[in-house]
Amino acid sequence: MAAAGAQRAALVLAAVAVVVQVAHPLLSGDVLTTATVVSVLVFAAASLVSAAATHGLRAAVVLALGAGGVGLLAEAVGVSTGFPFGEYAYAGTLGPQVLGVPAVVPAAWLMMAWPTMLAGRSVVDLLRKRFGPVPHWVAVPLSAWVLTAWDLSLDPQMVAAGHWSWAHPDPSLPGIPGIPLTNYAGWLLVSLVVHAVLHAGVPRRVRPGVPASAAIGAGAPALLLGWTWLGSALGNAAFFGRPWVALWVFAAMGLVALPALAHLRRRTPGA
Repeated sequence: MAAAGAQRAALVLAAVAVVVQVAHPLLSGDVLTTATVVSVLVFAAASLVSAAATHGLRAAVVLALGAGGVGLLAEAVGVSTGFPFGEYAYAGTLGPQVLGVPAVVPAAWLMMAWPTMLAGRSVVDLLRKRFGPVPHWVAVPLSAWVLTAWDLSLDPQMVAAGHWSWAHPDPSLPGIPGIPLTNYAGWLLVSLVVHAVLHAGVPRRVRPGVPASAAIGAGAPALLLGWTWLGSALGNAAFFGRPWVALWVFAAMGLVALPALAHLRRRTPGA
């Protein structure tokens, strides 16, 4: 019962995060910045509660340290040295900082690491069912890919809002000016480290009494992944005037998110 209640709490938190993000196109200035920070913190809370509810307290601790901690360390090194993302600087608009990094930034790494980890495992589960034995570690690059692909939407949004900027923004992806290719290479490298830690530290089996479908993302993680993928594409296409960003994020995230969510739907009773 406790696990079921925690799963419901995670789903409620995920829904709140989605509602706050839905309001972003209607907001501006300090109100928008506050809503951005709140949505990240609520999203991160949803991921932590979901991890503890379905995989145990150890999973939540590994998520906090392996995603939030590694993310913070990578960002602190990044702002100090330019490695691995390229030379960039925060504008000081996102609230309190830790090691020169806004405290909300490691929460952003944490919030997306959980649904992307489960998405990678879902695709591996699908591949194993269709093609026979596939090493479990294949989930690491799959998860790292979809986490990196999310940044195709995140960075343009944050740069446009003035929260950070790049000293050398070229060369960049077609249609996404202002963010250098080194940023995405850095994201992929850090994402691989994050997901290697999560793969090693988070058990593949769920807690007793938790539906087996939770092992590949049922509930809050599916909502968070699906919304981030489709909401990012829709928002950039319809509200933010960034059609190329919408296309890039829809295609890149969709390579993992689409089969993961489709496989999850087939695995979920009553779907």
